[in-house]
Amino acid sequence: MQTSASVFSISPVLVWFRNDLRLHDHEALTAALQDNARALLVYCIDPRQFVTITPGVPKTGAFRARFLLESLVDLRASCRSLGGDLVVRVGEPEQVLPALAATVRASRVYFHLDAAPEEGAVERAVRQALKARGVGVRLFSTHTLVHGDDLPFDVAALPDTFSQYRSRVERRVDVRAPHPAPTALPACLIDPGELPSILSLGLTDPLPDPRELFRFRGGETAGRERLRYWMWDADRLRTYKTTRNGLLLTDDSSKLSPWLAHGCLSPRLVYAEVRRYEQERVRNADTDWLVFELLWRDYFRLVLEKWGGRLFAPGGLNGLPYPWRRLDDSGVRDDFDKWTAGQTGFPLVDAAMRELAATGYTSNRARQNVASFLTRVLGIDWRLGASWFESLLVDYDVSSNWGNWAYVSGVGNDARGFRFFNVLKQAREYDPNGDFARHWLPARAEHHASPMVDLFSAADASALTYERAVAKLAPVRATPTRR
Repeated sequence: MQTSASVFSISPVLVWFRNDLRLHDHEALTAALQDNARALLVYCIDPRQFVTITPGVPKTGAFRARFLLESLVDLRASCRSLGGDLVVRVGEPEQVLPALAATVRASRVYFHLDAAPEEGAVERAVRQALKARGVGVRLFSTHTLVHGDDLPFDVAALPDTFSQYRSRVERRVDVRAPHPAPTALPACLIDPGELPSILSLGLTDPLPDPRELFRFRGGETAGRERLRYWMWDADRLRTYKTTRNGLLLTDDSSKLSPWLAHGCLSPRLVYAEVRRYEQERVRNADTDWLVFELLWRDYFRLVLEKWGGRLFAPGGLNGLPYPWRRLDDSGVRDDFDKWTAGQTGFPLVDAAMRELAATGYTSNRARQNVASFLTRVLGIDWRLGASWFESLLVDYDVSSNWGNWAYVSGVGNDARGFRFFNVLKQAREYDPNGDFARHWLPARAEHHASPMVDLFSAADASALTYERAVAKLAPVRATPTRR
């Protein structure tokens, strides 16, 4: 295919796609098309995202890898329908992008910034390598509902609690309208490359599980279909706050998180649809709650941007001295393996962990319970649980995953006390008839002899569980808080 200088009489601009796998509300793409008609869309599959972080546990597991590849297939199809293409390369971005820029004689590279430390290190390496070749960059910060340029404070002055953040943002910031998707794209004048298979990434395509009630399919097209169906066709937004803690039924929650995590859906598009729904149907506490959760997502990203690597410390942002059990401590490997396999003997915990292993997803309520159980009952280092989720979750997002784990474990921004989700009480409240447990667990006989259940089988099991957890793990300055 021709790549001579005459073909590139207008110096191209590369648009580097990352966790923004969509055409709508893509500020970098919009700017590139406005600045230069020769925008070339690029995605790099970075092998470092598929390494093994602990024996047998890949950094990116099969469910997320499948969703990513489906999203790339969908994005490429959308680009081709508009006359363009998506260039896909396997390799480290700091090597791929400068080489590609040299091949097409690109003048600049446009991309969205990321708050996470690993992603930030890649960005710096990319910028340094491009600078060495005389290629400029233009940076954007648009992963959040509230545009980074519209925050009423510097990130360094981010409020210490979400409530304070929400109050300041809601009073002073208007959410921007999403950018429309382009109606045409420039032709791609180089080989766009082939998408790798999941096997070539060192993973096996997940087998369908007969208990799975909802199959997440990657891509902007599927994300917009889910948004339309759940909000408009099924009309479930009007009862969202009431049903969002449901553990089993597919439409009790929006299930939009995988598409938001991969950037197949813009949070501003979701927000715009909520406001349209409020105008055309109803505004109530349920519609407000979805916006509330989008703001939580923003807050976790800003926490990571402000504190960086401190979020990943054992004691979290404030260095709290919890005596976490480590994986090489006596008995911890066995306890951790039972937790990951869903064999603790506690039906709510086990059902959630088996759903996660079988589908790459479990509800937010279930995540809070299994996280609390790992850290508060078993006393195991919260970072092991967060890493396990990183591998398995189809909707893994570094800031939301690690921020939520830190929050539940009592080491996040809002470390006001000893948070504890009593799984016995939670099961009675959120799975009163045992429907969720029966759906995901085989015959309950396997739970009757669990040593963990026996440990908490006294008459006042709830109080015993709580008091034992407090006695084991309460750090300096912690004030117990029941859930």
